[in-house]
Amino acid sequence: MRLALLNVLVTLLVVGAALTAYHRLVLSPALRIGVIDVAEVVRLKEREFTELITKVGSTEGERQKALALAAEFARALPRALEELPGECDCLVLLRSAVVAHTPNTVELTGLLKGKLGIE
Repeated sequence: MRLALLNVLVTLLVVGAALTAYHRLVLSPALRIGVIDVAEVVRLKEREFTELITKVGSTEGERQKALALAAEFARALPRALEELPGECDCLVLLRSAVVAHTPNTVELTGLLKGKLGIE
């Protein structure tokens, strides 16, 4: 009798741990949706580069610096996008792919801007 009770308790403990792990690692991230507006981020960065390049009296060195900043942005954007799901523990989608916002929708565009140094 005592062995059967111990067996039941161990089974309940293992099942409870498995369900908790499933909820935290699989179900919960799938329910949260992070939304980003990549087009807005790219437009803001394009405007910054355009202002640097077309500034009256800008030197060739300043233009080269602007091109180097554009190349760095092109490398930093994919890295920042890859890091977002891990940081928010959610599925990340483009804003244009989301039809309606839910209570589980999280806006991540500001976080993305911060990672890329955009004000």
